[in-house]
Amino acid sequence: MNTMRQALIVGLLMTLAHPAGAQLNPSRQITIVVPIGAGGGVDATGRLIAEKLSERLKQPVVVENRPAAGGMVGADSVAKAAPDGQTLLLMETSAVLHKWLHVNVPYDIADFAPIARVATSPLILFANPSFAPNNARELIALAKSEPGKLSAGTPGIGSPHHLGMMMLNALAKIEIVNVPYRGAALVLNDVLAGQIPMGWAAPTAVMPHVETGKVKILGVASAQRPASLPQVPSIAEGGVPGFDLDIWFGVAAPAKTPPDVLARLSREIADIVAQPDVKERIAKVGLSAAYLDGAKFGEQIRGDHERFGKIIREAGIKPN
Repeated sequence: MNTMRQALIVGLLMTLAHPAGAQLNPSRQITIVVPIGAGGGVDATGRLIAEKLSERLKQPVVVENRPAAGGMVGADSVAKAAPDGQTLLLMETSAVLHKWLHVNVPYDIADFAPIARVATSPLILFANPSFAPNNARELIALAKSEPGKLSAGTPGIGSPHHLGMMMLNALAKIEIVNVPYRGAALVLNDVLAGQIPMGWAAPTAVMPHVETGKVKILGVASAQRPASLPQVPSIAEGGVPGFDLDIWFGVAAPAKTPPDVLARLSREIADIVAQPDVKERIAKVGLSAAYLDGAKFGEQIRGDHERFGKIIREAGIKPN
């Protein structure tokens, strides 16, 4: 009897220490922190997920934009939030670059629990029509003949666009100078005006100008031609084997968030992203719906963190 009583007591204590079925608190607001400014495809996608989650969970889900310090302020606020699923991060590719490009980053990727990848977007390398090369192969040939004389605009040091420039230099063994701007719109404006020969951007910003002949595309950064741009050769096709860079966006929570909460949110987001109207709305802002569950999204985060870190180190880029 004593043995049975002891077993019951131990079982009760274990249940109290590890409560089964931890749940979201329906009486509280869920906040999705978007670590970039309002407007644009990423912010619109975050607001779409918030809208649909609110409908499904029957509780308020709001977006809070925290764009300071290249997204690090917003990410840090989520890393340090209570791990209860009430504060989430719209995580994007630049989050895996911070450690390699900045000193004193206050968090690590291990401080987040991936919930689900939501969408991806290709990056494209585009140029003013007066620029001689018409594709990546011709660009590489020109860059090798004029090392250090060509330049390309990116929306800031540490952006995925900057990473694309570093990857191209490293893999093609060329030297194109990165010109950092304070935003993608400024890059586009200077390429349109012929102040800089080429730049990196998402398709939504550039395609309207491609259609009017004001800019041309030299290559897409995805390993394969995206379905939205079947006519555009990839940079890998243009003589840079292994070049593969997609921007991704997903939802993450603070580390140590209960697995049941993570699983519930992942299931809800899976159903949301599968809806035809959601896919259509994501496509309208230049992204492609591309759900991955938490485990696979976590693999991508860790894999890109190491892959991009290796490229940055080999390129000799020092944290600033």
